[in-house]
Amino acid sequence: SIYEMFGNECCLSTGEVIKVIGFKINKLIASICENNEVSRFSAKVELPLNFPGLYKVVADKTPYTSIEEITRKVSIGPTRFGHPCFYSPEDIKLENLTIKHGEQITLNSMEEVNGMITVNCGVVRNNQIHSFTLPLSQEGKFYECEDDQIYTLKEIAEWKIPKCRNRVVKLFKTLHLWDSSNPLPENFGGCLILTPVYEVQAVMKFRKDIVHILSDLDVEVKDITDCYDIGSFLHPLCLEDVFERTSKEFPVVAEIMEGPSGSKKPYNLLHTGKEIIIYKKYQATRVLASEIRSDSPKRHFLIPLSYKGKFKRRPREFPTAYDLEIARSEKEQLHVVATKPFDSPHKELFSVSVGDQFLIQQCQTSEVLYEGRKKVIDILACEQILSDTYKKVFLPMYMEGGFVEVIHDKKQYQLSEICKEFRLPFNVKVSVRDLSVEEDVLAAVPGLQFEEEITDSYLLISSTSSPVESWEIPVYRLNMLVHLLSKDVQTVVHPATKATVEEISEEQYYMVRRYENQTLHPPPRPPKKPT
Repeated sequence: SIYEMFGNECCLSTGEVIKVIGFKINKLIASICENNEVSRFSAKVELPLNFPGLYKVVADKTPYTSIEEITRKVSIGPTRFGHPCFYSPEDIKLENLTIKHGEQITLNSMEEVNGMITVNCGVVRNNQIHSFTLPLSQEGKFYECEDDQIYTLKEIAEWKIPKCRNRVVKLFKTLHLWDSSNPLPENFGGCLILTPVYEVQAVMKFRKDIVHILSDLDVEVKDITDCYDIGSFLHPLCLEDVFERTSKEFPVVAEIMEGPSGSKKPYNLLHTGKEIIIYKKYQATRVLASEIRSDSPKRHFLIPLSYKGKFKRRPREFPTAYDLEIARSEKEQLHVVATKPFDSPHKELFSVSVGDQFLIQQCQTSEVLYEGRKKVIDILACEQILSDTYKKVFLPMYMEGGFVEVIHDKKQYQLSEICKEFRLPFNVKVSVRDLSVEEDVLAAVPGLQFEEEITDSYLLISSTSSPVESWEIPVYRLNMLVHLLSKDVQTVVHPATKATVEEISEEQYYMVRRYENQTLHPPPRPPKKPT
C-alpha cells in the first residue's frame, strides 16, 4: 500500500508501476551568506516556496563549460522566465556572426534541425536583435549575466535554480512585518544561499491525482519505459500547457487532477475530480487597482472592465510640480491646493505657502538668474486663485512640495468611462456597488487608485454538470492540473460569462506590474534643481 504524510507519498509497494511526469522543488534550505559563502554563525532554516518577499538573483560565478551543460541544468522555455543570459570571456566565431567577448547572449528556445538539437539565441546591438543558433557541442566558458529583475521565491525555485547547483539571492523587499515566527533575523537585508529539496511528480495507473514523492525516499526503482504502454497513464496538464494549445483545439472537456486553494467562486468549485468545459483561451483587459492608505500592507485588485458598480472621484495627491504637468489634461483644468510650503531661490518664480490654490495651465521654459548666472529651466505656468481675482504665477518644474486636487466633478462613472476619459493613475471610491455579484469586495474599500490597464491570459470555463454560467480563470496565477477527456462538448456556445474582481497578493502585484512594463522604458524623472 501507499502511505501519505503531509501530502507526500512515503512508501511504494513492490511492483507498483509509476510514470514520472516531472521534478519540482518542494522547499528551500536557506543559509545566511557572506561573500558568497555560508556564514559560520548561520543556522540553516527551511523556507516554504510561498515565503513572503521579493529577491534579486546573484549571478553564479562558476562557469558552464558547454551549451549542452547549460541546457541540462538551466530552464529554457517560452515563458517570461525561460530566457537566461550568459556571456563568454572569449570571442565566439560563427559562420555569419562573431559574438564578442563579454557580449550578453540570450538563450530563447531549443529546436531540432536535421536531427541535431540547437539553441536559438540573440544578441542586442544598437537596439537591434541579431538572431543565431548555437549547437549543444559548442564549448567554452559561459558565465551568467547579472539579472536586474526581482522574483518571488516560488519563481526562483521554478526557473532560476540550475540543477545540481545552489543559488545565492539578495533580499530586495520584505512584504510582511517581521515577527518571532520569521526564520530570518529581524531587519535582515543580506544574501541567502538556497539549497533546493526536490520532489518527484508521478501518476499511477489506478489513481486520478498526482503522486508527490520526496527525492530522499529510500526506494529502488527500475526503468521500464521501453517495455510498457505509457499511453495507458493519464497526462496531466497545467493551465499554461492548456493555454499553449491552438485555438482550433477548443472547446475541450477536462477533469481536475489538482484543484486550487480558495474559498470564493470560482475557485471553491474547482475541486479534484470535477469535470469542466474549457471553451477558449484569450487575452483580457483588467484595471490594476490598489487601496489608498498611508500604512501598509495595501490590498490590490484586478478589476474587469465589465464591473457593474459605479465610482466617484477622490482627490489625487501630487508630490512635485512635475507630477502636476503629467496629470493635467485638455478635458478639464486641474485645480490644486498646496499642502507644503516652497521658498523659490529665483526672484522670477513664485514661492508657495500652505493653502495656496492654483489652476494648472502648461509647461514652458524661462530664463532665471541662479548664483549670478543665467539659466534656462522648465517651469509650470499656473493661475493662483485669490479672493476675487486670478494671478499668473510660475513654479519651477523641479519643485518638491505637495499638492492635493480639488474635485468639482460629482458625476458617477462606470469603470470603462474612466479608462476612456481620464489618464491613469486615478483615485476613486465605490458609490454604487456591483449588484450582479453576491459580495462586492471593492465596496468596503474606502478609496482606490486605478494604476494602469493590463492585458492578461485567461481560460473561459464552466461546469459540465450545470453549465449555466462560465468563468474566466487566470492562467498564470492559478495552480491547477487537469487531464483532457475524449468527450464531445454538447454546445460550443458558452453561457453568460462571470468576470470577477480578483484580489491579488503583494507578490502577485509586483509581478503583474513587472510583466506589464517589461518592454517599456522607465518614465522620465522630474527635472533637477540647476547647479
